[in-house]
Amino acid sequence: MDIRVDDLSDSKVIALVNYHLQGMYDNTPAESVHALGLAELRKPDITFWSAWEGEELLGCGAIKQLDPKHGEIKSMRTAAEHLRKGVAKKILLQMLETAKARGYERLSLETGSTIDFEPARMLYERLGFAYCGPFADYTDDPLSAFMTKEL
Repeated sequence: MDIRVDDLSDSKVIALVNYHLQGMYDNTPAESVHALGLAELRKPDITFWSAWEGEELLGCGAIKQLDPKHGEIKSMRTAAEHLRKGVAKKILLQMLETAKARGYERLSLETGSTIDFEPARMLYERLGFAYCGPFADYTDDPLSAFMTKEL
């Protein structure tokens, strides 16, 4: 698996990000969706990765720098045909390694609290993330689960 920093210009990556956004809106009321669109993911405070096997896109993920010591995981998505193959774990491990190399002391995330997001929450728990309260600009929302990991 080749995990690389991506500029979000490939049509396959664009389609996966749009699929991710659609999935968020299909499972969550609009006011509780915190997923970023393409323009937001291209901002300089965000690093976006894509995972490939040859010409096939497997998944993606991003880190948004909140401050010099704190990053936020954004846009984690595995392509539907590659679910349960360890793609998300490998992308997340790459992001953790990058966060540590940058000197972050903490990496946090917001994900859904409903059953649809249980596999994601379980992955984060297995990799040492713990539940926490809202961070950055988030507020309490019963449809959000907030997690963080000290690095």
